[in-house]
Amino acid sequence: MLYTFNNPLYTSRKNRFHQLKKCNLWILICFSVWSFTQAQAPLQIKGIEQPVEILVDQWGIAHIYAETEADLFFAQGYYAASDRLFQFEIWRRQALGTVAEILGPKELDRDIGTRLFKFRGDIDAEMNHYHPQGKLIIESFVAGVNAYIEETRKNPDLLPLEFGLLDILPQKWTPEVVISRHQGLLGNIGQELNIGRAVAIAGPEKVQELSWFHPQKPQLALDPALDQSLLQEDVLNLYNAYRRPVRFQPDDIIGDAANSDLQYFRSLAQKDESRWQEDERDGINAIGSNNWVVSGQHTSSGYPIMANDPHRTQAVPSLRYMVHLVGPGWNVIGGGEPEIPGVSIGHNEDGAWGLTVFRTDAEDLYYYKINPNNSNQYWYKGTWEDMRIIKDTIPVKGQSPYIVEHKYTRHGPLVYQNEEKNGAFAVRCGWAEYGGSPYLASLRMDQATDFESFRAACNYSNIPGENMIWADKKGNIGWQAVGIAPIRRNWSGMVPVPGDGRYEWDGYLPITAKPNVYNPANGLFVTANENVTPKDYIHWDAVGYSWSDPYRGDRATELLSSGRQFSLADMAAIQTDYLSIPARTLVPMLLKVDIQQADIKPYLQVLKTWNYELNPQSIEASIYVAWENQIRQSIKSFLVPDNLQSYISPQLKPVIDLLMMPDGRFGDDALQGRDDFLQHTFILAIRFLKERLGEDHAKWQYGQPKMKHIVYKHPLSNAVNDSLRQILEVGPAPRGGNSYTVNSTGGNYNQSSGASFRIITDTGDWDACLATNTPGQSGDPKDKHYKNLFSSWAKDQYFPLFFSRKKIESVTVEKLSLNPKD
Repeated sequence: MLYTFNNPLYTSRKNRFHQLKKCNLWILICFSVWSFTQAQAPLQIKGIEQPVEILVDQWGIAHIYAETEADLFFAQGYYAASDRLFQFEIWRRQALGTVAEILGPKELDRDIGTRLFKFRGDIDAEMNHYHPQGKLIIESFVAGVNAYIEETRKNPDLLPLEFGLLDILPQKWTPEVVISRHQGLLGNIGQELNIGRAVAIAGPEKVQELSWFHPQKPQLALDPALDQSLLQEDVLNLYNAYRRPVRFQPDDIIGDAANSDLQYFRSLAQKDESRWQEDERDGINAIGSNNWVVSGQHTSSGYPIMANDPHRTQAVPSLRYMVHLVGPGWNVIGGGEPEIPGVSIGHNEDGAWGLTVFRTDAEDLYYYKINPNNSNQYWYKGTWEDMRIIKDTIPVKGQSPYIVEHKYTRHGPLVYQNEEKNGAFAVRCGWAEYGGSPYLASLRMDQATDFESFRAACNYSNIPGENMIWADKKGNIGWQAVGIAPIRRNWSGMVPVPGDGRYEWDGYLPITAKPNVYNPANGLFVTANENVTPKDYIHWDAVGYSWSDPYRGDRATELLSSGRQFSLADMAAIQTDYLSIPARTLVPMLLKVDIQQADIKPYLQVLKTWNYELNPQSIEASIYVAWENQIRQSIKSFLVPDNLQSYISPQLKPVIDLLMMPDGRFGDDALQGRDDFLQHTFILAIRFLKERLGEDHAKWQYGQPKMKHIVYKHPLSNAVNDSLRQILEVGPAPRGGNSYTVNSTGGNYNQSSGASFRIITDTGDWDACLATNTPGQSGDPKDKHYKNLFSSWAKDQYFPLFFSRKKIESVTVEKLSLNPKD
């Protein structure tokens, strides 16, 4: 076998210091004992000014101690690259548009889209937007990444196995990689196009009726100057390709390591594509995160507590990466994305902060009439205006470089052009402005000392909207919505508009003018992507119309408003809470239905004593979730006309409201029609469960491989053979919950989204901090920290995230010293 544990290409970074020659149990045991708190010989590193010390704890978190700011971020980049080198390389290629260079012409659209949306402003001004020392910080981080890459050039044994499987080597970074926007939760442009398509088919009134827009109602009428026939074309192909995750195929893999069962590969790839398309269609409403702050009046310690669990794609390696940075002016710990300097969610010596999505529409789709005599001109304010054209060369594996012309209007990059119909579309995106790179503005937040300085730092976060929360050791809590917010005076931004000059943004709302709260009277504030905008807020032009269902936020608020005083353990129980408010509403409704079918009644009996918790062991949870899913499918078929099915999916909240208050859509006898609907969907759910799990409902436990579970799929999983797939993947493990529980595990039976990273911090004691980051800190399948955090996370357990040097040393398992090299 070409790729084994003994192959040099499959040797962990840490084995540079202590080689494991044989993988038998006795040696592993001896090695584990010997390596505990081992101090390694100092490394001579070119690029640092003073010695740097790195303490790695039992859970794989690096605590970095440096004597200069430049060395601190150099070391962060160096160590993160050593942990996540393959993830870094794919990130770099996505950021720069060079994926086709290793995967061939099938990735051309991605690279074209990436370069089309590339930040083209002054790079120094961009870096210094995020922090007064932004240029130094980012360039130091990049230098650290490159220093580790240089080490792999000298010693290929350091490369994780993915490089050998693809026959590639990591390439050097530049600051352009760090400030890329490719990984961001960018906006609602896909929803805007779909609403426009639906309005073109059924009219604005029908779309309003089928959608759940709030707290304001948007105008949806299409401008007559817009060529509606072009809306049905694939106008966002380049935008979507730019954002799509990289998917490897068997022909990307060298030798016998490739998956030879092409039919099996296609079935896996089709499932992944269907899931991605579903997430993209429902994404603006399905994205989930929770955070809350409570004042000392609600805590057993008497100090505020901050809790955050951002929900993103579940993946291996993890999207998030944890680090502790200690240097002049810096002492901050928490998580972020591994390829970005600093900490985006965590705490320093003064306060703690976290984030969730706050709906702000920072994207618009513009339609242009194109000059029939010059396809590089568009109609704007009564004259033909020239597009800006940038020629580009994209390297492509297996063929000559591809030459492309990127076209730009005054509003943004042209994503689609139909020369036969003389029409085109461009995307205007607020995140293309300075400061639009996700999370980098956290560098200023990392040094905030109070809510005032925290809000000042938030004012630099020109990303799509987020809810930033704050809690500090002086007893204060607060909330500030952030994100760049275009002001539209004469349209809603929810449908495409002509780019002829009649629909222009009137600047941006200052971020600190977005909704905010300081020390609320009730002593708590919760956000979970639902609408939390105060009713007396006045800048509605800068607030979105589409929000997540309220159930996660409602449940967290319900628990936090109980009047008790909470400990860290209590907060952990809330973050991992599985009670379903929709179930608590729908099941009693079902139990009152007079169902006559004898074979269905036993399943109703099962639900009668249920506590509405979607626990992995629960049989009731399987029955309910299958029914809830059937309700959603059936109500869509019932309410949404066939020609709108691809564009509109009703959210659960208005569906439940309709079932609670049935109207004429259920027939002449609305109550009976509603009951018939509940009965019919329940029968379909039981039929589904029998087909999936068998006739014996005693074996219908929710958390099982055929129902709710998780398997972490590596980016190469589908492309490699079975033996390698078993090495790369992590799981399975039983899961509970769904999209509407505080412990959000998404709507798929194989959990593909949710909270991999969590943090809970008591501001009265910075060592009193709990965290998760599954499956592990490392991205190297051979590393002991590749999946060491998975089992405890799957059981809804946490590990301590220590802050003081004394506590950190008590759990240190590895000490590294980086010394300057002449």
